[in-house]
Amino acid sequence: MNVLKFGGTSVKSVENIKKVIAIILNHRQNGDTIGAVVLSAMSGVTNQLIEIGRMAATNNPDYLELIRGIEDRHFNVIKGLIPIKEQSKVFGKVRGTVNELEDLLRGVSLIRELSDRTMDLVMSFGERLSCLVISECLKSKGVPARFCDARELIKTNAQFSMADVDETTTNQLIREYFSTIGSDLPIVTGFIGSTAHNETTTLGRGGSDYTASILGAALNADFIDIWTDVDGMMTADPRKVPNAFNIPTITYAEAMELSHFGAKVIYPPTLQPAFSKNIPIRILNTFNASHEGTVISRTADRRDFTITGISSIDDIVLVNIQGSGMIGVAGVSAKLFSTLAHYKISVILISQASSEHSICFAIEPRNAERVRDILEAEFATEIAHGHVDYIGIEKDLSIIATVGEGMKKSSGIAGKLFSVLGKNGVNIIAIAQGSSEINISVVINKNNLSKALNAMHNVFFQSEARILNLYLVGAGLIGRTLLQQIESQYAFLRNEKLLRICLVGVSNTKKMLLDPKGIDLTTWQDRLANEGVTTSLPAFVEKLKDYNLPNSVFIDCTADKDIPLFYEPLLNANVSIVTPNKVANSGPYAEYKRLQRAAVRRGVKFLYETNVGAGLPIINTLQGLMTSGDRFLKIEAILSGTLSYIFNNFRPGVSFATIVKEAKEKGFTEPDPREDLSGMDVGRKILILAREAGFELEPSDVTINNLLPESCITAPSIPAFFEELEHNHAYFDNLLLGAEGRNEKLRYVATFENGKVTIELRSVGFDHPFYSLSGADNIISFTTERYKERPLVIKGPGAGAEVTATGVFADVVSIGSYLA
Repeated sequence: MNVLKFGGTSVKSVENIKKVIAIILNHRQNGDTIGAVVLSAMSGVTNQLIEIGRMAATNNPDYLELIRGIEDRHFNVIKGLIPIKEQSKVFGKVRGTVNELEDLLRGVSLIRELSDRTMDLVMSFGERLSCLVISECLKSKGVPARFCDARELIKTNAQFSMADVDETTTNQLIREYFSTIGSDLPIVTGFIGSTAHNETTTLGRGGSDYTASILGAALNADFIDIWTDVDGMMTADPRKVPNAFNIPTITYAEAMELSHFGAKVIYPPTLQPAFSKNIPIRILNTFNASHEGTVISRTADRRDFTITGISSIDDIVLVNIQGSGMIGVAGVSAKLFSTLAHYKISVILISQASSEHSICFAIEPRNAERVRDILEAEFATEIAHGHVDYIGIEKDLSIIATVGEGMKKSSGIAGKLFSVLGKNGVNIIAIAQGSSEINISVVINKNNLSKALNAMHNVFFQSEARILNLYLVGAGLIGRTLLQQIESQYAFLRNEKLLRICLVGVSNTKKMLLDPKGIDLTTWQDRLANEGVTTSLPAFVEKLKDYNLPNSVFIDCTADKDIPLFYEPLLNANVSIVTPNKVANSGPYAEYKRLQRAAVRRGVKFLYETNVGAGLPIINTLQGLMTSGDRFLKIEAILSGTLSYIFNNFRPGVSFATIVKEAKEKGFTEPDPREDLSGMDVGRKILILAREAGFELEPSDVTINNLLPESCITAPSIPAFFEELEHNHAYFDNLLLGAEGRNEKLRYVATFENGKVTIELRSVGFDHPFYSLSGADNIISFTTERYKERPLVIKGPGAGAEVTATGVFADVVSIGSYLA
């Protein structure tokens, strides 16, 4: 025998009620015994009744219009589901119940007072109306339904709005009633009961679940079925965590913890009667009746995950009472919590310092100021004597509870929890863990709730790939290539590396587009063109911060001098940064160091492998040597693909000007080749390497020996520059012939040694690692204490969109691994 309960959404409309009736008929056709059907009020009606009561108490006559609306909703159900010839009788019953409500509210309006007792009576009309109408609908379908007012069965104390049930009397009344009804199907009003003096009470919001459980326990039901609008209990709230999924089986204890800390699927008191009789509770979906939902019982099936679910309470207040006089003093906690109990203040969470210097506890925000007044009065003597220093209220907080029976047998759960929150910049304000070891609860700032829930869910439920949220500034050649590479590797990363990359923002010099739900990697260009707004970097960064998504990565694929000004604020907002832009790391040393410290302090990554050598593993190799304790004696490098190409192809019989023109035509140089030939870009790169090697150098410490004659440098235009190159033909030929005469080759080399950085054109012999360089390759030679006799050499393409984008991509993936 089953007890069925249908929630407010299930009975919201004609179409929804048809589904409820179909479920009941299906049970009967399958030979399943239904002991009772418990119904909530139509969705939204209870809230309307509360508003109506308050309006009547202020003598606002508009409440009558709201009553008409409630009446019309129930009339529409009658019209939609009951044959015309039977409707008038049901209309009359509804009209009579509504008249009773109007009479009650007229009295409230006259005395202008709305006590909790009266409000409970007002709220009772929602369930009374829905049960009345739906029982008649069932009768019209041939079901012997009987309207049952739970006030006749469920007896409570007089604690209005949250009454406690008298179990002994209630169970006796239920059994007596059900022994007299024969084959009739009781349609029972959820949520309501009555005192010994027949005063109407309510069991708390969500109390219809509780009603079903009380009936099921009293009748020794086989199952208590809670029909709602979701496919059972979920690993997290799907409205906040889109990747949340169904939990097939769960224990009473786990369900209690999750529901206590905000899971709205089931009302917490519901579990106790079922638990006492070992009756499984099934959470089912009225709108997806074939889904198996969730079964709550004493035991749960073995799971792939250590935890069962994550729940949250969106808005709480933390009260902190502290003082040196509390240390070692017995009875302080007892006095505190007995006082709160006396004033019926419910405490959600408690955390106490091991020194006994402070106790903090979480309560609902509506009780905050009242609790402060109560405690200041109760502890007035202690405050006067300095034993209690402070009673503080901290608002705008949330609680997240991580729940699971599997936590008892697993180590490292707390470490993983704290790690993922720390890496996403979520500060933990208070912690509580019960001795049962199935719940770790943390209090955090409310504005971080969504980010924290998604980050935690991503880490604990690894069947879903962990998500990286990317914001790309600079959708030019390198940026476009990067997105193409990500798109081509998307399936591999998701399936093999459990990494899902979500493009949230993209910007070029003209337009920007941001979408927290993600931008499709195959259509981002069309969306940017059609939906993008005028680019504003401050607005882009502010939007990024407002979204506050977990695992956020900002990618700067530009050479812009202004964008690095936003790096520090981004790092401080716990956003990792990946960039080939050299500006930030080659400016004043203090700025370089400040960014490094900000990344470490915030537990995020600032990665710039592509600052030097595009996709070559230069900076990672250098950092690895430094971390392992090696020390750098000398760095030699050819760090310009342009200059490498020029001097690898400069040969007798071909003028230097011709080679430079050829390089420009192939796209190896900047529009003005002097930007490459000046050596400034090489200077920035070698400065970055020296800093990474642990040396505090400023840009002024870099000496660049001019490659070009003065007349070439000062030429007023690019054509004039090439003319000057031709005029200085002999100068360059002499350099080449001099090197050839020594069996050497010309190379444009950056050197760091003895604390000095020098960049110049040199000739090197066949025994030098740079001698055999070809094409446009870069090459770096590290001489260290460990690589003293034979320097460590890294060689390969050091420029180009493909290899640079590959280096950026690798940095992004490494952040994904770090966050895992």
